[in-house]
Amino acid sequence: MSGLTHGTRLLGDLRKLAAHGALRPFEAHPDVPARLKLVAKLLRFGTGAPKEPDYAGGLKACGPAAVKLGQALATRPDLVGAQATADLKRLQDDMPPAPWAAIEAEIDKALPGGWRAHFSSISETPAGAASIAQVHRAVTLDGQVVALKVLRPGVEAAFSESLASYAWAAARLETFGGEFARLRPRIVIETFRQWTFTELDLRREGGNASELADAVRGAPGLRVPAVLWPFTTRRTLALEWVEGTKLTDLAALDAAGADRKALAETLVRGFLAQAIGGGFFHADMHQGNMMLAADGTLVLIDFGIMGRLDRRARVYLAEILYGLLVGDYKRVADIHFEAGYVPAFHDRGAFATALRAVGEPIRGKDTRDISVANLLDGLFAITRSFDMAVQPHLLLLQKTMVMVEGVALTLDPQVNMWEAASPYVKRWIRDELGPEARAADGLLANLRLLAGLPRVAQRLVDALPPDSAAPPLPPLPEPAPVPPARWPLLLAGMGLGAAIMWAVAF
Repeated sequence: MSGLTHGTRLLGDLRKLAAHGALRPFEAHPDVPARLKLVAKLLRFGTGAPKEPDYAGGLKACGPAAVKLGQALATRPDLVGAQATADLKRLQDDMPPAPWAAIEAEIDKALPGGWRAHFSSISETPAGAASIAQVHRAVTLDGQVVALKVLRPGVEAAFSESLASYAWAAARLETFGGEFARLRPRIVIETFRQWTFTELDLRREGGNASELADAVRGAPGLRVPAVLWPFTTRRTLALEWVEGTKLTDLAALDAAGADRKALAETLVRGFLAQAIGGGFFHADMHQGNMMLAADGTLVLIDFGIMGRLDRRARVYLAEILYGLLVGDYKRVADIHFEAGYVPAFHDRGAFATALRAVGEPIRGKDTRDISVANLLDGLFAITRSFDMAVQPHLLLLQKTMVMVEGVALTLDPQVNMWEAASPYVKRWIRDELGPEARAADGLLANLRLLAGLPRVAQRLVDALPPDSAAPPLPPLPEPAPVPPARWPLLLAGMGLGAAIMWAVAF
């Protein structure tokens, strides 16, 4: 795809954003070059754009990929600012659904024999609609009620084209250097592309749901619906139907007698059990993707975006959280340097002091007294001051932690996130980093070493000559020169030897 094609598509999207006033902040921002400010004004000219930016409306006008990107940016106030973050959260609400006729055609193509060969009925009105897919209530031929998720028609092509243009634009933004280079937009877009194309194969989402169900089986008050594999294809996903109240409807939660404080704590500890305990976590935990079931359990839905952390990253994360909980900023600073998050030429003591300036004012306070916007502003100011590049493997974790905190505060503005997290983090560190765990790790390392010894021995044996080979002979002495008088006798001997060999051979 040519640069002209990318440029034309992006220009059209920018015009739509400008028509919703979404480019107004760029017109006055001190860090935006003058020529880009001029472009933003020209794009807005004649559109009748509102004075208050409508970011969510502008992204909806740009298509499903822009909506999905906006949902991700809604958790990155460091990139878009607090005002834009608040507006972008509207993208987490239901989207206008695709017509039933188009959805029915998609289901018929996905399921052998059409949907009537598998279901007795499917509700034409979706239970929920998002940018990539929508969910319909269906009843199988044997009477089981399922939530049938179906991809929107044409969504794959729309995403492919848009993401190619975003990647093209990110590569050019990075050439500006400075803050653009530090934020690594190419990696951000590539990570976003990987998340998205995973979501476009609903079989993968089914696998995610099944794995997460195993991961949270021991987490109290939290569960994942079962996958119905016979009705799951690349374009359809069937899960058990769960009756419940979405966390977006606070009035309904109160009417159902929900203990919102306990629910907030279940949410925080359930997320920590996924991320730190198992290293596999739901990475799109906004209110619309969670519901309270009739039995009081918190049910997670929509498993398109998941995150993974290896054990080393989880240990670092747990130690960082614990260090902030107890105020051990020196240890937190050491972890950042050991992990390579902060370049080695910076001073550890100065970094620890910078962390203290952010962490100390919030320790022991109720969440209602903590300005999340100010906290994040302080943390991201540190990342800029100490040249911390964006860590791709932590993007999802960072996004989800902010999201979980936001949902918990919505449920219970009095909840103290530190108090909710502290017991789990301390227990995990005791179990995973205590003397017994270190001894177990050492034992496992020694067992792995012992298990590898036969392979090492075999390689040594393979390097030796075969058992049947004779030992190497010592170097032969140089032959003595033959006196000239003996040459006729030597030639006769050679002729006789040749004759004997000929006779034996034939």
